[in-house]
Amino acid sequence: MQGNTLYTILIIAVLLLGDFYILKGVRAAFKKKAFSHKNWFVTGYWLSAIFFITFLLLGIYSPLGAGIRTAFLFGFALQFIFKICFLLVMFIDDIRRGILHLLRKYKQPATAPPVQQNKPDAIPRSEFLMKAGLLAGAIPLGAIRIGMPGGLYDYRVRHQTLYLPNLPKAFNGMTIGQISDIHSGSFHKSIAVRGGVEMLMKERADVIFFTGDLVNGAAWEMKDYQDIFSKVKAPLGVYSVLGNHDYGDYGKWPSAAAKTKNNADIIQTHKNMGWDVLIDQHRRLKVDGEEIGLLGIGNWGEMSRFPKYGKMEKAVIGTNDLPVKLLLSHDPSHWRAEVLPKYKDIDMVFAGHTHGMQFGIRTDDFQWSPIKYVYPEWAGLYREGQQQIYVNVGFGFAGLQGRVGILPEITIFTLKAATDPVLNKA
Repeated sequence: MQGNTLYTILIIAVLLLGDFYILKGVRAAFKKKAFSHKNWFVTGYWLSAIFFITFLLLGIYSPLGAGIRTAFLFGFALQFIFKICFLLVMFIDDIRRGILHLLRKYKQPATAPPVQQNKPDAIPRSEFLMKAGLLAGAIPLGAIRIGMPGGLYDYRVRHQTLYLPNLPKAFNGMTIGQISDIHSGSFHKSIAVRGGVEMLMKERADVIFFTGDLVNGAAWEMKDYQDIFSKVKAPLGVYSVLGNHDYGDYGKWPSAAAKTKNNADIIQTHKNMGWDVLIDQHRRLKVDGEEIGLLGIGNWGEMSRFPKYGKMEKAVIGTNDLPVKLLLSHDPSHWRAEVLPKYKDIDMVFAGHTHGMQFGIRTDDFQWSPIKYVYPEWAGLYREGQQQIYVNVGFGFAGLQGRVGILPEITIFTLKAATDPVLNKA
């Protein structure tokens, strides 16, 4: 916790330093405006800077729902992008000014006439610089605004090879499909959702995992989508777990009994669709007389604002003889907080929850999102020794009505035997 606090303080210090540099540049560009510490612009600027830093802190530490926290982080990210673009223009101009200053100072011929004191600065900061900075910041913000809605249903299939030690021969080459975070209450285009399901089914995975958050909070949200997701089938079965939104913790209920019934209805929806929902349980997946273990637990989040319903001690009962154990656990923080230190025999964890914040950059070679400052494991495959976790960034969306850069994901895994998964990188 102390390390996290120091890290947060360092980030805030860097942000404030950037704000100081921006303000210094603005004051230099408009010297005649008589900026001072008493000036309304300076006061307003620092208030806005503190306001957006507060957005960041609320996004990281707020006990409010995931959708609200995502909105806070997204608000911070937007102004952060604007300021980075603005700073880039200023920094480039500072480099230009510095180079020209050195050339004037050291390359000027000895016979050149002295520079007149009343001559205007040959390399001034001008209002043009500020306009260029504003334009540089506005262009990406405009592109984000235009592109946000289009990313909601732009499903992408990602293929990932998983190298697992002790994998039985019968499972070598088996394929697993994963989707996560459906959040059916956010959908408004059933045809597009059906298209995403069809993309999953075209991959013909041997088994399919769903890693939680079927709804935003209420079972009735699946009314128009149960038939669509009932099409999700696989030869070896579809296995699912609950996410933090599937317990009704973020809504108001007339009674505790109503909340309990809602959770029971959500579980029944899984069953109605033919999904085997695992709540602190395990299943033995059998192929040609050989077995591996599939474990699933209720939501377990390290952060205090998320529930710790899952009970690993129950899920692992009777699994000691299994050569490979695959765990479905919605919140990726569970991996580092409990799985790594206590359950060394869990080979692979399949998680979701982060959505990749629905905002960032993701390519084959690079990925970034502000959510990485909240979750170290937030998208894709991670390894710690011989244990691994994959975080799916979600099929649906919540809170933010858009996706930019982090598109809805369908993941297809291929299992391969390996003596050392660290050496056998996909």
